[in-house]
Amino acid sequence: MKTVLITGCTPGGIGHALAKEYHTQGLRVFATARRPDVLADLAAQGVETLQLDVEAVAAITGGTLDILVNNAGQGNTGPSIDLEMDEVKQLYEVNVFGVMRMVQEFAPLLIASGDGRIVNIGSLVGIVPLPFNSSAYNSSEAALHAYGNTLRLELAPFNVQVTTVITGGVQTNIWESAAVKPLKPTSIYAPIADIITKRFSSEEVQTMMTAEAYAKYVVSQSLRRSVRAWLWHGTDSWIVWLIDAFRHRTGFDAVCWKRSGLHELKAHLAEDTKQN
Repeated sequence: MKTVLITGCTPGGIGHALAKEYHTQGLRVFATARRPDVLADLAAQGVETLQLDVEAVAAITGGTLDILVNNAGQGNTGPSIDLEMDEVKQLYEVNVFGVMRMVQEFAPLLIASGDGRIVNIGSLVGIVPLPFNSSAYNSSEAALHAYGNTLRLELAPFNVQVTTVITGGVQTNIWESAAVKPLKPTSIYAPIADIITKRFSSEEVQTMMTAEAYAKYVVSQSLRRSVRAWLWHGTDSWIVWLIDAFRHRTGFDAVCWKRSGLHELKAHLAEDTKQN
């Protein structure tokens, strides 16, 4: 029986849906979370749940692992010039350095399997310059994409395939905290604070792909004999792929400019200039 280890399996998220789908497909699933007690529903279905501990996982799997899914991640929002650097460092610690550590620790097991797979869950914002998301989060996703692309070549001689999933909109609990934290009173973006802090409506989230549909596709693709370097899935992923493939790098600017309220900020500043 093939084994898969998935990070970040908290209920309501992508990792949780992936764990259920891999289990449905007959794999032995190890689902991890910072607090394994929240994974009781997965445990009841036969999924093995644990707090991530490299030595413990190696022992439980009997020293084998076929698939590693790096899903655990942390978000961050706000204007670039207002970011708290301690928060940025913590974000990179989870989203980038955490993935690198997982790969270094489990690469020997994946190589030993003879047909290992690494699935890195990325995001469209690693490609789309969505303002206030924030640039720190966006850049951490871009770093993950570049890391996975290089890792893919380096591990190919050892029969370990690496795929990066460029994830679009998916209905998960992350949207419950999608609003940007309150701006600093002195922020130069104060005139559009309402727009920035209410980027996503509940109606918009409801139109996104379900986590179950997303997981079904990603799991099926990761189990193919030959996996693609990048998988594009989730709401709007195909649109981003199209623009990224055939337009100049600034092809996303018009949509991002309007969606984030920057056009209104420019108009506001122009009006202030006239009055002064």
